Amino acid sequence: MTLDALLISRDREAAEILRPTLDKMAVTVEVCQAATAAGEIMVARKFDAIVVDCDDLSGGIELMKALRKTRSNKSSVVFALLNGKTTTQMAFQLGANFVLQKPITPLNATRCFNAALTFMTREKRRYFRHPVEMPVKVLFGNEEMMATTTNLSEGGMAVRCRGKLPGQIKVMLQFTLPESRSSLELKAEVAWIDDLGRAGIRFTDVPQSSQYQLEKWLTEHLEKKLSPVLRPHLTAR
Repeated sequence: MTLDALLISRDREAAEILRPTLDKMAVTVEVCQAATAAGEIMVARKFDAIVVDCDDLSGGIELMKALRKTRSNKSSVVFALLNGKTTTQMAFQLGANFVLQKPITPLNATRCFNAALTFMTREKRRYFRHPVEMPVKVLFGNEEMMATTTNLSEGGMAVRCRGKLPGQIKVMLQFTLPESRSSLELKAEVAWIDDLGRAGIRFTDVPQSSQYQLEKWLTEHLEKKLSPVLRPHLTAR
């Protein structure tokens, strides 16, 4: 498994430097040369990193302003490519995490992305959904129901219910992470349900100790899937 990056630029020279640099770091790069198309892609897909050409792409600044408002990529690691028009301070104010000044060289590109790899890998972990089946007790009101997970992430889980679970309700979850002794109890809410007994549950209040155990468990499973280049950068917070 690699990281996914979106490069939004018409600058061929920049792309010819950035793509091989990121490839060596196990980062897959998709290039988009138009701001409008890039905006549509960012709404539809999640990326671990996004590189925006602020000065040499029509609509680049507007794209930066809109990026943090997208649901999919509001927390992605963002790089601003600058060429004398936008200042570094302005780029940070627009939401950039890192800045690259043109002309880009392999050396400064490598230094910049090496510094960002830990943040990009943690972002991958935040959205990583591990397919797993484990029993979960769902408590709501004076009732309880057994369910089985189909996947688990830092923010929630998908389940199959052994009964009809009401939608849009707050619940308490009790479960033990497989291959561990970590029994967790946390508050959540039902985000969606379907007619087949499947539901999506979003965690709303996770005790610090449970958060640590969940992150540790997910990190161990994600590490097995990640490229060896990225594994040293995957650390629980």
